[in-house]
Amino acid sequence: MEQVRKLPIGIQTFEKLREGNYLYVDKTAMVYQLASASVPYFLSRPRRFGKSLLLSTFEAYFEGRKDLFQGLAIEKLETEWESYPVFHLDLNARKYETFADLTAMLNQYLERWELKYGTEKQDRSPEERFAYMIEQAYEQTGKQVVVLVDEYDKPLLQALLDESLLSEYRRTLKAFYGVLKSSDRYLRFVFLTGVTKFSQVSVFSDLNQLNDISMKPAYATVCGITKEELVRTFAPEIDALCVKYEESFDEILTRLTLMYDGYHFEETAAGVFNPFSLLNVFDGCKFDHYWFQTGTPTYLVDLLKESDYDLRLLVDGMEVDASAFSEYRAEVGNPLPMIYQSGYLTIKGYDREVYLYTLGFPNDEVRYGFLNFLLPYYTEVSSDATGFHIAKFMRELRNGEVDAFMERLKIFFSGIPYELSDNTERHYQAIFYVVFALLGQFVSTEVRSARGRADAVVKTQDAVYVFEFKLNGSAEEALRQIDDRGYLIPYTLEGRRLVKVGVNFSKETRNIDRYIVEE
Repeated sequence: MEQVRKLPIGIQTFEKLREGNYLYVDKTAMVYQLASASVPYFLSRPRRFGKSLLLSTFEAYFEGRKDLFQGLAIEKLETEWESYPVFHLDLNARKYETFADLTAMLNQYLERWELKYGTEKQDRSPEERFAYMIEQAYEQTGKQVVVLVDEYDKPLLQALLDESLLSEYRRTLKAFYGVLKSSDRYLRFVFLTGVTKFSQVSVFSDLNQLNDISMKPAYATVCGITKEELVRTFAPEIDALCVKYEESFDEILTRLTLMYDGYHFEETAAGVFNPFSLLNVFDGCKFDHYWFQTGTPTYLVDLLKESDYDLRLLVDGMEVDASAFSEYRAEVGNPLPMIYQSGYLTIKGYDREVYLYTLGFPNDEVRYGFLNFLLPYYTEVSSDATGFHIAKFMRELRNGEVDAFMERLKIFFSGIPYELSDNTERHYQAIFYVVFALLGQFVSTEVRSARGRADAVVKTQDAVYVFEFKLNGSAEEALRQIDDRGYLIPYTLEGRRLVKVGVNFSKETRNIDRYIVEE
């Protein structure tokens, strides 16, 4: 009888995964390589990228659980299988709305460790108790201690825009994590994970020997699934998609790649797929936006609302130097590092001559998920209504019904509450921009904010539509610009109908004032 293939959806403990005989993408050679050194490590990765499973793998390894590693790469590398005391602190499991929430979480772990290693310092501060636990574990076992901290920054992210709560969290965690420096002689291995690396938390300045491997090529694929790993581990699941969608193996692989691949955590490294999305595609045998359905992090929504960032820059991809996205500061003035570290942007290219990185959306799931998430924020149209509108917009253009398309756009704008409209050109351009970019799910679109290109181009099977928008100008002026600047020239040899649409937008009515369609 054929063995049932079990997908590890929601499984974050290595022990459960291995004992339950779930499918596993073998990362243990990298685990061994990292564990062979004694420096403290830090790894930043987006949520649901396998950080918790990685730490659980370290925990099993340092507990000497040889039985769990049978048949994996590490089995040929490790000969000793020593056991060490392991303190595994997972801050992901709670919401941190008050200072008491953080204290309760730290207490929960400290009390568990004190039951094992002694309660003598139970009335002291969290950092004193933590330092005492590490020392006692070392004294009682004769072995150095392993400390694993999962999502070390969760409390900080949740208090991002509450300065007084943030400073309380920062003070407590600075002292708590600072123990990792003062207890250095008792420590065998330290590994911290998080979404972002706050420069203000001096666990990182205190731990001056901390090895941040977030952008190091050797560990770029330690979380996530490479294309090679995908084909090697999940071929039967890909075959099932081939049957359902009546496409070849290569066609399904291309579709999986467009939807879920494309994360690069270092400019020369192989791209990796989002593991959460892949497992869900295979489990439901259906393509969908799984990562986004788990909810956009509220800290990012809050940060974007507070900032005046031109979000159109994100859609086309942008060139920046390393400090623009790898500086670990969560601040309103520059949300780019947080957008990158949260997994919404990734490295798409690198110019060695001028040291500039190109950042862009990793894949279609993130691109359209992000745009769908933005539209309600700009317009207060619910995401349910957004999908409805975008599909209708697409149908009208496919049928050549430009007037119906424009009238629908008018209805769309009339639904924007007055207080949301800040009457700046950027706000209206951003709404047009997001609408046309979302059309790209169904038809080929180009949306530009640069001079020398049309505002929007939509290609259907038999027509190319070129749109130009003016704010408090005239539809004639917009039409003239399409001709004067030769926006249609690149499309003349495609054999499709060429349609020009000049649109004027009125600041007073906050809607489309007049448009002209010309073929």
